[in-house]
Amino acid sequence: MPQLLRVHNFMLSRDGFGAGLNQCFERPFGDADQPALFAWVGATASWVGRRDPGGTRGLDDYFTRDYYNNIGAEIMGRNKFSPYRGAWEDHPEWQGWWGEEPPFHTPVFVMTHHERPSLTLGETTFHFVSDSPARVAEQAKAAAGGKDVRLGGGATTVRQFLDAGLVDTLHVAVADVTIGAGSRLWESPDELEDRFHHEVVPSPSGVTHHLFWRR
Repeated sequence: MPQLLRVHNFMLSRDGFGAGLNQCFERPFGDADQPALFAWVGATASWVGRRDPGGTRGLDDYFTRDYYNNIGAEIMGRNKFSPYRGAWEDHPEWQGWWGEEPPFHTPVFVMTHHERPSLTLGETTFHFVSDSPARVAEQAKAAAGGKDVRLGGGATTVRQFLDAGLVDTLHVAVADVTIGAGSRLWESPDELEDRFHHEVVPSPSGVTHHLFWRR
């Protein structure tokens, strides 16, 4: 099986934004309504069941459960790792949003103009790289041990890889909320249909799942 570069469970507003303006430590998604974007995942049995019994089954639970399937490495943008801009020396204590045990358990490649030494927390090692999308994809695939690479976001980073023709499959969950400004993936999902097959699957939770795979 070929290694794939996958976008999975990427959360978007109906006007195409993955995050709003004014990101800060207290608001990782900026002015966006993070609970509204995340609600479909948070209600599933695969998410709730990590703490308590219960939660919904069905389509949303399938996507939530499949998030880690066959993933050997992750790529993310600087803004997903940190709310801070500029040189890392200004915030030497920052080690990501996720505490001592980040949820990735794989190598993670953080795209940034300001490189820093790699950082290992639990089973996750963050590598800070300033290469092109194509080169970062090569590094991540080499580190993934034959498994797929997940492209985690944010929207600007995903768009860079889409524009470079590097994404093999894309799953976007569109919530019925508007953000208005911020980090935008698309104005319409139809923009990708010249390069991808596209299916639209509504969920009872109110989100709409968009599935794309390379033509």
